[in-house]
Amino acid sequence: MALLSLRDISLSFGDPPLLDGINFNVEVGERIAIIGRNGAGKSTFLKLLQAQLEPDLGEIVRSQGLSIATLAQEVPADLPDGSIFDVVFAGASRNRDSDGDWQLEHQVSQVISRMELEPDAKVRNLSAGLKRRVLLARALATDPDILLLDEPTNHLDIAAIGWLERFLLREQRTLIFVTHDRMLLRRLATRIVEIDRGQLADWACDYTTFLERKQEMLDTEASHAAKFDKKLAQEETWIRQGIKARRTRNEGRVRALEAMRELRRARRQRVGNVRFSVQESNNSGKIVIETEDATFCYDDAEPTLRDVSTTILRGDKVGIIGNNGTGKTTLLRLLLGKLSPTRGTVRHGTRLEIAYFDQLRAQLDERKSVLDNVADGNDRLTINGQPRHVLGYLQDFLFSPDRARSPVAQLSGGERNRLLLARLFSQPSNVLVLDEPTNDLDLETLELLEQLLVEYPGTLLVVSHDREFLDHVVSSTLVLEGGGRVGEYAGGYEDWTRQRPEANRPKKSSAKKSGAKKTQGKSAKPQTPQPRKLSFKEQRELEALPERIEALETEQKELHESMADPNFYQRGGSAIADARTRLAELDVELETVYTRWTELEEPTS
Repeated sequence: MALLSLRDISLSFGDPPLLDGINFNVEVGERIAIIGRNGAGKSTFLKLLQAQLEPDLGEIVRSQGLSIATLAQEVPADLPDGSIFDVVFAGASRNRDSDGDWQLEHQVSQVISRMELEPDAKVRNLSAGLKRRVLLARALATDPDILLLDEPTNHLDIAAIGWLERFLLREQRTLIFVTHDRMLLRRLATRIVEIDRGQLADWACDYTTFLERKQEMLDTEASHAAKFDKKLAQEETWIRQGIKARRTRNEGRVRALEAMRELRRARRQRVGNVRFSVQESNNSGKIVIETEDATFCYDDAEPTLRDVSTTILRGDKVGIIGNNGTGKTTLLRLLLGKLSPTRGTVRHGTRLEIAYFDQLRAQLDERKSVLDNVADGNDRLTINGQPRHVLGYLQDFLFSPDRARSPVAQLSGGERNRLLLARLFSQPSNVLVLDEPTNDLDLETLELLEQLLVEYPGTLLVVSHDREFLDHVVSSTLVLEGGGRVGEYAGGYEDWTRQRPEANRPKKSSAKKSGAKKTQGKSAKPQTPQPRKLSFKEQRELEALPERIEALETEQKELHESMADPNFYQRGGSAIADARTRLAELDVELETVYTRWTELEEPTS
């Protein structure tokens, strides 16, 4: 039996309906990704599942005693203070009869340990990423049947995203999550559900397979629509012949035409895509930015950046990677000359025209309209030498005329990002600087932005935690590695993970307690791991691992292919649930085997 079922659900806040007669089931062990364009109804859909909203029509059937826990997009302003244990325990015991439940205390302690948190640490002193981890611990401590995650990677740094991904893969839980992070989708989702024009498109496959099948579906839909429109045009021509169409024997054809007209009126078009174009400027000099041993400190504190030496040439596309609080924005400002180095030099090339995207969106005036933020009261803009009406330009960024006249204060996060990009791209530039440009953008807009930046002939500096975005766009990365050090690597995120020093790789064991111990009057020297020789048993285990991995991956592939077959869902409910459970087990087994392989290939004493 399904944990949760939605039957013929409709919900509307106006016309057209946000959800229109949808059906949806959740089985044990599934990891379901909910995707769709901004405004398609993803957050509304999650509220229906949580019973925060009631549908206009249809019914929601929940299994007896079903518990659902949620991780929201943002850290709430009213998050209680106190230790991590107290906050997690208080949240988990909210629906319990007694706060002194020793079983709950044990459960909370286990969850905190699995999530590598310090139970006595004060929540107020934690970073935003660790606060999100505390909220996830609070949700898991209730041992929910279904865990809902709304944009779980929002505003997390790459290290925190990687930890979350590995943790969710290890947890054998039923997940429903909304995300625009494509790498998380590829690694976590076993089923994709897309909300599009009020309907749910349900795909029992991974994200890569979903993209292929969705394109085939869109091509078929476009072909059918074209044939229908051609037939409708022929019938409209016939009806205009007058007397011939009014003969009694043709009344059925007239009624059929009226039905076709109604079908055409009811057809809901897909939301259009953003049409990005950058206003180009004259070429800059060959050298854009050159730094030599540049160090920067705030006041008399330890250096935020230490001995940064790099040369950025015309046409380079440079990604900046680092954990939150390590100085990414400080590095950007130093490179752009907005901060002067405490020591060392920063030189700029000639003829630089810089356009800057600010992640805090401080360049937008909340009191002004969308129009005035882009054109400052003018009716027209000049884009690459061609005059354009500002309303037409904004429609390229999916702002209708009415929305373009709205004040910025009324815009959603995704709309604000699109507005800032519209403002940015209306300015001539040969150097683009983007600080977290992908926040709140839907998948289609992300892909179009990527394409534009790849084709951009100028120089690009981009700070991002979106791993796939970095892989697709940048040609080199500057990585803040801690202690003010900045490493330079060729390629994007995946290239950096292969090249980075062992000290910066994710730890496979549980995190140690914070605070390094010191010897008498001296800091303890870091111990360099020494390679050791494998035992005979370990050597045999290492030799057997490739064959085991191949067997697991083959079984995983066969299961994916089987579940992609439409006839698969004609089997009994228990067979479907068993297959999905096995698929989840395979993901965990593969993760464990790969980790063991790494340990045996790089043994330390």
